[in-house]
Amino acid sequence: MNISKNKVVSLSYELRLDGKDGEIIETVGADRPLVFIFGTDSLVPGFERNIENLKIGDHFAFLLGCEEAYGPALEEAMVEIPKTSFIVDGEIDNDMLFEGNTIPMTDLQGNRLSGVIAEIKTDSVMVDFNHPLAGDDLFFAGAVVGVREATAEELAQRHIHADCSSGDCGGCSGCCG
Repeated sequence: MNISKNKVVSLSYELRLDGKDGEIIETVGADRPLVFIFGTDSLVPGFERNIENLKIGDHFAFLLGCEEAYGPALEEAMVEIPKTSFIVDGEIDNDMLFEGNTIPMTDLQGNRLSGVIAEIKTDSVMVDFNHPLAGDDLFFAGAVVGVREATAEELAQRHIHADCSSGDCGGCSGCCG
């Protein structure tokens, strides 16, 4: 069975920055593969385009330019936030305010975001809301370890159902217990 729309795909891979000799930033083994429904926009489009039509046992290796991955780092994703936004119990929570710290935030529409503190100023904090891999070229090399039909329930919920006790359910929040 080949990888195509609405198939559940399991992959092992190694992810490197900037090419096949770049720094390894993630390794996913065949014992705990990445499992997803192909064609549901759960991965960057460039990734899916490079594995389409592969089958179990096939190997892949490809470079995604930043435009095909998480896009370029955008200046407008750098946001200056008043320090008063970090008040907890009447005081600014200085324990969370240090460069490099990832902080959970909520936008005006209630969407959850993660930002990285880029700079601490006197009265404000510069927070970077770019994806951590924005601006980076990504090299993937790996193998297809599984391909199967997605169930109707998996397609309706847009994620796979597996043995949650093993941790392989992909974060299904107990729906497949």
